[in-house]
Amino acid sequence: MSKQSLRLPALAVSQGSGRTLYQFAVDGKQLDRFASVSRIRRDEQSLVQGYQRTESLKHIASIRKYIESTAPMIPNGIVVAFDSRVKFTPARAKSKVSCSQTGELVIPLDAVDLDGKLPGWIVDGQQRTAAIRDAAVDEFPIPVTAFITDSQSEQREQFILVNSTKPLPKSLIYELLPGTNGMLPPALARRKISAELLEELNRDPDSPFHWRVQTPTNPEGVIKDNSVLRMLDNSVIEGYLYNYRDPSDGSGDLAKMAQVVNAFWGAVALVFPEAWNTVPRKSRLVHGAGIVAMGFLMDAMAYNLEPSESIDLNGFVHELTLVADDCAWTVGEWEVAEGVSRKWNYFQNTSRDVQALTNHLLAMYRIATRR
Repeated sequence: MSKQSLRLPALAVSQGSGRTLYQFAVDGKQLDRFASVSRIRRDEQSLVQGYQRTESLKHIASIRKYIESTAPMIPNGIVVAFDSRVKFTPARAKSKVSCSQTGELVIPLDAVDLDGKLPGWIVDGQQRTAAIRDAAVDEFPIPVTAFITDSQSEQREQFILVNSTKPLPKSLIYELLPGTNGMLPPALARRKISAELLEELNRDPDSPFHWRVQTPTNPEGVIKDNSVLRMLDNSVIEGYLYNYRDPSDGSGDLAKMAQVVNAFWGAVALVFPEAWNTVPRKSRLVHGAGIVAMGFLMDAMAYNLEPSESIDLNGFVHELTLVADDCAWTVGEWEVAEGVSRKWNYFQNTSRDVQALTNHLLAMYRIATRR
C-alpha cells in the first residue's frame, strides 16, 4: 500500500443519473505513477481484456517534438478512469453552482493492488501521455478529466464513446491551415503551403480558379478542394513549383507559384472553354482525375518552356494546342494505345486511373514536341 499520495485541486461535475466527472491538472511526468494503459489482449480463456491499441511510435515522436518546441500547448486533456482507491474531498465552502463542487482529489502514488494494477487507467490520450513521458522537458502540466468506477465495462464503454466520434473533415482542416502558425505534424506541415496556395487561387479574382474550388466556406464551388490540393502537392513536393521553395525551412514564394499555376490553368480555360466551364460529371477536365493529371502536364510544359523564359499564358496556350485535338474531356474517346480507346468519362478518381490518364497526357505531349 502506498504511503504517498497526490492531493490535487479538482472540480467535481455532476452529470445525469448520478455520474460525476473530476477535472484537474497534473504534471504529465507524474501520470505513470498512478495511471497505466489497459492494452487490448485476450486472456487464457480467449476473452478480450483491456481496450487500448498499441502505441504509434511515429505519432508519439511527432507529439514529443512539438512538446519540445518553443511554445507548445495541448489544450485537449486526457481521460482517466480511477478505481475506488481514489477519493474526492469536497471543500468546506459549497459552490454556488449546483452542478459542480470544488475540492481535492486524493490519488495514491505508486500504489498497486493484489493484481499489480495502479488506481488509474488512461481511457483517452495514451499517445500524448507517452510523448510527455519521453519528452526532454522537466515538466509538462496537462488537463485531465476523470471518473471513478471499479467496472472495466464502464471504462471500455467510455473508451469507445470517446474514440468513435466523427473526426474533423479533412477539407475543414486544410482550409484552416493557411491561418495556422507554429509547429504542425509533418504531414500537415507539408500540405500547408499547398493549402495557402489554394486559398490564394480561390480568392484571386484574376485566377481561373476564382471561387470555383469547393471548400467548407465555399460550398458552391464545382472543383473539389482535395483534387486541387493533390495537384498542387505533387508540384510543390517534387514538380516545377518546388523551384520556388526554400529547402531550409520549407516555405515558398506563393506569388511566383500562383503566377505559374494561374498561367497554366488560364491557358487551359482558353484552349478547353467548354470543358473548363462546366461541372465534373460533364467534364473529366474539372474532375479529380483530370485536375491531378493536368498538374503533371503543367510541370512538364513549364520545364519545357523554361529555357525560353516564356512560362506565361501565351506559352502555355501554345503548348496545350499541341495536344488539344487528342483530348476527349467531354465527348468522344481517348485513344490510349494503337487500336485501344476509352470513352471520354472512363477515367475515375482512383490512383490507377489518375496514373493512366497522366501517362497518356505526358506521352501525347512528348510525341507532339518531337514533331
